[in-house]
Amino acid sequence: MCDSHSGNRSSKTFKPKKNIPEGSHQYELLKHAEATLGSGNLRMAVMLPEGEDLNEWVAVNTVDFFNQINMLYGTITDFCTEESCPVMSAGPKYEYHWADGTNIKKPIKCSAPKYIDYLMTWVQDQLDDETLFPSKIGVPFKRNFMSVAKTILKRLFRVYAHIYHQHFDSVMQLQEEAHLNTSFKHFIFFVQEFNLIDRKELVPLQELIEKLTTKDR
Repeated sequence: MCDSHSGNRSSKTFKPKKNIPEGSHQYELLKHAEATLGSGNLRMAVMLPEGEDLNEWVAVNTVDFFNQINMLYGTITDFCTEESCPVMSAGPKYEYHWADGTNIKKPIKCSAPKYIDYLMTWVQDQLDDETLFPSKIGVPFKRNFMSVAKTILKRLFRVYAHIYHQHFDSVMQLQEEAHLNTSFKHFIFFVQEFNLIDRKELVPLQELIEKLTTKDR
């Protein structure tokens, strides 16, 4: 929902953008979300619209956050390399090891670009699974949908955390900090509204979260 800025840099995504089919109900929901975001009140913008299904609202926003993070990380891939980021970290205290439960069952230590590649590919596979993220009207969500969405959002948070801790200088050089802050603030308000990420998972960016959210209480 953050529009890309002009120029090639911002349109470069790390993975292909996930599109919501035009004319679908989810597309209408996305348009509604964009319109309310424009009002500037993020607390209101993330609330479940009246009469709408919570699963569908979470699904539309999860796809949108994937696209936003995809674009934000795409702008700094030149700076996030095997050499600069040999481990996937969020500051000196937090390190993430990758496992997806199917292809890689035992968590492996890997570089940040490799971890983020695994992570974004895994998220993309979930979003492309019609049984998990149905795009057709009337197709019900699986009973485990919310737990899958929570795992996706928990993992997407780690990309924000890595960008803020390890690459914020590059983000500022590219003059993308307002874009990053707006996207992250929207993400945090959304996960707080529906209690989608455990608080202990958010600790690596706790100070920033407090700073971004206290102004809007």
